[in-house]
Formats: sequence, structure tokens, C-alpha cells
Amino acid sequence: MRPLADSLRPNKLDDVIGQKHLIGKDKVLYNLIKHGKIFSMILYGPCGTGKTTLAYTLVNELNLKCEFLNAVINSKKDLDLVIEKAKVNDGIILIMDEIHRLNKDKQDLLLPYLENGLITIIGLTTANPYHSINPAIRSRCQLFEVKALTDNDIEYALNKATNYLDKINITDEAISYIARLANGDLRYAYNLLEVAYYSSENFKISLEDLKKINNKPSLYIDKNDDGYYDVISALQKSIRGSDVNAALHYLARLIVAEDLDIIFRRLSVIAYEDIGLANPAIGPRLEAAIKAAERVGLPEARIPLGEIVIDMALSPKSNSAHVALDMAINDVKMGHVGKVPSHIKTNSKDYKYPHNYKGGYIKQQYLPDELKERRYYNPKTTSKYEMNLKNIYDKINNL
Repeated sequence: MRPLADSLRPNKLDDVIGQKHLIGKDKVLYNLIKHGKIFSMILYGPCGTGKTTLAYTLVNELNLKCEFLNAVINSKKDLDLVIEKAKVNDGIILIMDEIHRLNKDKQDLLLPYLENGLITIIGLTTANPYHSINPAIRSRCQLFEVKALTDNDIEYALNKATNYLDKINITDEAISYIARLANGDLRYAYNLLEVAYYSSENFKISLEDLKKINNKPSLYIDKNDDGYYDVISALQKSIRGSDVNAALHYLARLIVAEDLDIIFRRLSVIAYEDIGLANPAIGPRLEAAIKAAERVGLPEARIPLGEIVIDMALSPKSNSAHVALDMAINDVKMGHVGKVPSHIKTNSKDYKYPHNYKGGYIKQQYLPDELKERRYYNPKTTSKYEMNLKNIYDKINNL
């Protein structure tokens, strides 16, 4: 028997729950359907928000041939078969789940067909595509965020679902509880409703019945429309703002959700983006904490994670390193590059080897002529470590 969530999957854009920023009248996906055109895209957002549904709905509305692959499960051979079908049919839509896990061999195979339009890909991912998806794939796709559904969206969908379940009798209070517990994940809500339906006496579902099935506190049970990414953002901003109690609160919410992977990734970003040169030892200490957390698993993983988050929140902060690099990257993107000075080119006989000079330093130009006065790095004085770097930096600049 098909799961309720699959049975209720819509075939038309009008029946999709939420995502009005994409499918509402005159919004981008609405107009693509209206004009009978589709482009390669990546749909990203939390679990159970309708990414797969949206992909299939777009294909159905345009009456196009499509194939579905999972970047982890399906092999290169499976991708070869899709390419052959695309050649026979003069094009095909490929829905690729977990596209952020697509390995290099599959990417290399896919890229030329994305380039010539033989394959139009709709990638699905819960990861942030700006960080997790290969730039070569990303540059050939439009990125659309699929947002977590509101409690009202979930309640609306659940009330519609009751028409599908024969003889069901469920209280409004129970529907509201499922919606809160689902935290924007409609698939979870449908699954919980279906379990409650078949496990209840005479198909009558009350709040008490639901709590017997699942009384685990939801990550955002008191969320007031907070989203998954909002809590991750709040963790980083709390550490950046040196509010140790707030940082522990948001860490706790992620631990209760048993989402260790996002904790590891986000703390790794914070260590270098927000603490950086003010406390460069935090990177190795964080890595040690992550390894310890991975080794012991939950619930004990909370112990090294709590310790390192306190350390990070109360650490001095500096973003000088990544700001400096971003300025340099911006120069390059704007075309401010210039020629490498001849004396530091490969095998140049005019290069002065600093180790041969007193103090390991000799004044010579390294930046191109057009940029020789450029200063990307602006030290901060929030820590003794970076103060020492600043003293060295100032001394060199004043020579």
C-alpha cells in the first residue's frame, strides 16, 4: 500500500502547498509553466517541504519526459542510460536527488549535456547550494529556495488529508499538535497522521493518542515561524556576539534534533570566519572536539560540543583574514590583476631570496604594478596574537 504522503502528492501546481514566492501568480515558476519553458535549476530547502513534489509537478504541467536519479544511490552507468534516452528523445528532464553528493566522475559526464541543453536538470538538496554544490554545476542552474511550510500550511494540508482517510475522526487540537511537531515538514505530518489513524481505536484521534505515539519535543516546537536555517544562523550570530548562553541554547536545539552534521559544519565556519586570527588555536581544538563527538555519538557528543561552543563564544573575535581575502577575490573578479613582476616569475635570476638576508626579509615588490599600493589586510586588535601580527605587519610596511 502506498504511503499517505505519496498518495497525496499533487500533480498540478495549483495543488502544491506553500511556496507562493515561487508558484504564486506571476512568480518565477508560475510564469515558466505559463510560457511552456523550463531551465536547469536547483531546489534547496529543509526536508519535507515539497522539493520532489515541485519537481514532478513542473514536469507534469509541461508534459515532459523525465528520469529520477539519486546522486548517492545511482551509478555512472545509470547516468549513461539517461543520456542515451535523452539522445533518442531529443532531450530529457533529469530530477537528481541529493545533488550536493554528485561525485566528480558523474559531474564530468553530465556537464556537456547540461551545456548543450540535451539534459535539463532539476537538482534537489537540503544543503546550502552556495557552499555544497560544485560551481560548474551551480553555474548552469538557477537556484530556488523551497521554504519550510508554516503551521497554517500544514494544518490546511492535514485537513485536506482527512478527506482521504475513511471514517477518520480527529480533533482540531490534534491537528495543531501534528503541525507544530512537524516543524514545516509535511511528509512527517502525513506520516504521523497515518500512523495515528491506523493505531487508534475506531479511527478516532485525540491529542493524547498522538502523544503516546510521539511525545518527543520538536526542534522548533515553540518556533513562532522560526526556520531551520534561522536557528543555524542564530547559533553563529550568538557565538559571534559572545553571548555564551544564547549559543548554548541554539546548540541545544540542534542537539535535540540530533543534527550533528550541521553543527560540525557551522562551527567549522565560525572558527575561521568569526574567530580567525584572534585565536587561531580554536581551529585545531574544534577539530578535536568534532572527532570526540563523532567517536562517542549522542547523547555523550553534547559534552565536547558544549565545551567548545563555550570556548568559541568567549574567545576574542576577528574577521580580518577572510575580509582581506574577499577584497582580493573581488579585485580579481573586477579584472584588477596585472602582470606578475618579472623578478618573482619562475626561474627568475633577479629574485632576492629572503632567507639570505638579515631577519629573513628583503624589500622587493610582489604585487603587480597596478596593485602595488593595495592593502587587503587590516589587522584587528582584539587579541594578543593578532596584535603581534599587526606589529610585524606595520614594521614591514614602514620599511
